[in-house]
Amino acid sequence: MKMPTTMENVITVLVLIAIVTSAGSLWYGLTVADDVGTLTDSVATLVDQMGDLATSVASVATSVADLATATTADLAAIADDITAISDRVKEVEKEIGPTLTVIGPWSGAEMDAFLPVLAAFENKTGTKVSYRIYRAEDLAPILPAQFAAGQAPGDVIFMWNWFIQEKGEEGHILEVTGLIDEADFRPGVLDLVKVDNKLYGGAYTGKGKPGFWYRKSFFTANGLTVPTTWAEFLTLVDDIAAIPGIVNPILSGDGVGWPLSDITEHFIATYGGPQLHRDLTNGTVAWNSTQVETLFTDRIVPLLDGDFSDPKTWDTYIENWWNGSEYGLYFMGSWITGMVDDPTDLGVFSLPEAPGAEGVVFSADYFFVPAYTEHPKEALELFEFLASEEGQSHQVAEGGHIATNINVPLDAYPPGVDTDMAIAMTGKETLLDLDDTIGGEFQTTFWSQLQLLWVQPAQLDAVLDAIEAKAP
Repeated sequence: MKMPTTMENVITVLVLIAIVTSAGSLWYGLTVADDVGTLTDSVATLVDQMGDLATSVASVATSVADLATATTADLAAIADDITAISDRVKEVEKEIGPTLTVIGPWSGAEMDAFLPVLAAFENKTGTKVSYRIYRAEDLAPILPAQFAAGQAPGDVIFMWNWFIQEKGEEGHILEVTGLIDEADFRPGVLDLVKVDNKLYGGAYTGKGKPGFWYRKSFFTANGLTVPTTWAEFLTLVDDIAAIPGIVNPILSGDGVGWPLSDITEHFIATYGGPQLHRDLTNGTVAWNSTQVETLFTDRIVPLLDGDFSDPKTWDTYIENWWNGSEYGLYFMGSWITGMVDDPTDLGVFSLPEAPGAEGVVFSADYFFVPAYTEHPKEALELFEFLASEEGQSHQVAEGGHIATNINVPLDAYPPGVDTDMAIAMTGKETLLDLDDTIGGEFQTTFWSQLQLLWVQPAQLDAVLDAIEAKAP
């Protein structure tokens, strides 16, 4: 029996390395997918294919007796066998399919409410999806560098609308004009991810920011009632302050400067009116104007002397509010319904007196498909699903979300506070989140200056001047 030559051994080893490398890549994808059933089926397929590949490798090894005597036909046979191996590996990859990576801001209970939506997409399409947690403020320094290198950390990414506009115009984001019907969405909600009528992003569900949340049982136990006038609101704050153990009547949630920004917007929309909110968003009214300064002086600043707490980590101190030990009121978006153990015990009220009831700030969660996704077909399918009535119905059913797709029926929401929120949003003027809409340096300045104001109210004039310096 003739022993293989050294070169034959080299060829065999090279081919085997190629096979193992491809198989290793597939194994990693399956590990990320974490789907045992699919893994079992795919490994069985891979074993079968590897049997065929072994035959092909043997064919390669015996195709050339010696390079010194190799003929053109011998080399052609090697090329054919290697092509066959490559084709078989591609078939295995095709059968297993890609795993999409979704990057979003939700962790904990919010993530638990989002994962069933991705599972519904997997069941519908067979495409696997993994989820990674990155907040927009964390992604802001990462994505530009990756885009510059022609890379992206995910296939569908949730991010600020202004970032999507900017990077879409630069060519880093896939245009999705015509992929979804804009008539299916709340008026104006998609305008924030357009540039020159070209659509670069989608609007997922959003969060209404209706006012101050309270625990019904806390109000009942302490004889408290929902205020209907500003005077009654001030009385309520005083009554909560008098309860033993209360540190501050109102918990001031804070992360990098929000929800302080949400609280401020609610005061502006209520006591300045929806038009002032729009004017400040558009830059047609100055932040240091008499109109705005008076609103802060009369309504917000007096509450900063002990009624509002100092800024506290918003998702950590929620328990201190929920158990009624230190705080009685908490301004937060509608996602709070998914962060407490008994949403039926939640109540909410807006700041009293018109025109507060005319408009509600609504913040949509925007998402996009980077131009550098390796799976554009599947990523765009997921994009459509997240924007659809079907996808958003799955999400609102989990609680704490309001659909941007107007075809989502009311009965898709959990009964109780979620349905009440959806009804409350119906027919009301939607005010888009001010700082998210403007974005950029204004947003970070707005956040940091409100943090300063909350602990040093006497700095109001300097705070408003600093915000105005970065306004559009």
